[in-house]
Amino acid sequence: TIVGPEAPLVEGIEDLFSRNGLKLFGPSKKAAEIEGSKVFADMLTKKYNIPAPEFEVFNDREKLIDYLKSKTPPFVVKADGLAGGKGVIICNSIEEGIEAADLMFVKRKFGKAGDRVLVEEFLDGEETSIFAITDGDDYVLLPSSQDHKRVFDNDEGPNTGGMGAYSPAPLVDDALLEKIKNTIINPTIDAMKKEGRPYRGVLYFGLIIHDGIPKVLEYNCRFGDPEAQVTLPLLKTDLMEVIFAVIEGGLKNLKVENLKKSATCVVLASVGYPDSYEKGKEIFGLDSFEETENELIFHAGTIKKNGKFFTNGGRVLGVTYLGDDLESSIDGVYRSVKKIKFDKMHYRKDIGQKGLKRLGIFN
Repeated sequence: TIVGPEAPLVEGIEDLFSRNGLKLFGPSKKAAEIEGSKVFADMLTKKYNIPAPEFEVFNDREKLIDYLKSKTPPFVVKADGLAGGKGVIICNSIEEGIEAADLMFVKRKFGKAGDRVLVEEFLDGEETSIFAITDGDDYVLLPSSQDHKRVFDNDEGPNTGGMGAYSPAPLVDDALLEKIKNTIINPTIDAMKKEGRPYRGVLYFGLIIHDGIPKVLEYNCRFGDPEAQVTLPLLKTDLMEVIFAVIEGGLKNLKVENLKKSATCVVLASVGYPDSYEKGKEIFGLDSFEETENELIFHAGTIKKNGKFFTNGGRVLGVTYLGDDLESSIDGVYRSVKKIKFDKMHYRKDIGQKGLKRLGIFN
């Protein structure tokens, strides 16, 4: 069994399966706390000197506000527990910080997830994501990726679950990857073992490169969406071989290879997402979409009725295209996107442009 969402892992589904002699790919309850509690994750980075933002923890509104008043914005206010990706608020003023505190402590927007609240320093830099698949001792890395959180082009508008991604990220060259492995990935996996919480499964590292130094912004105990849609298609080795090696503890003996290609994914969303949006719009063009090794479509917020597909969520479809390089994968994915239509369809038209600029290509 492969578990997709974080909530069942944080609740302990792996432990339940294990007690009943069933095989499951994913971390134990104690290990999944690395995503389930941001306080735990930040304390772990502090204890083991893993580069991460400075932070303070509060369970009292007044103390948090007093602390904010002693700091210079911007800063980041985070709910400790799972909040569906919406519990992180970047505050550009003291007033916004107080609003965030009220949201958590007074309005209880995130329920128990907001019982404890972190305030982190805001780090300026470029973000990237790395997936490590680990059996608790050894690990393999999927290619680096960068996603696009904001709903509109040029990184404008509210944050979303992700409007698109590309892989590998030109930002992460061999030298930077070595630095990430030595200062973040290796120490994190070792730390979890030392804490009596050996991590088995996929561990997502959300990183920021600040003045050339990689730092951890967040850990996830699962594959990310849409990053998985660009990293997994680049895996040349059969994913099930990797998963069974993790479950059996034999990752050290497995040679894992990635394709020497690039992948870009564009998310087709409903207008209004991530706030309110309409459902039930018929999706056209899927029947003319011939999936190949290089052209893939991933269903998300869709529903099938009488042989037809309709929209049923904010992020409706993910379209991925593999090319020989980043530029050809971007060109290909936007050709594919044009095949699909539904009423009130929205997508970003600048996915991957940041990567092209880093390569010196300007469109």
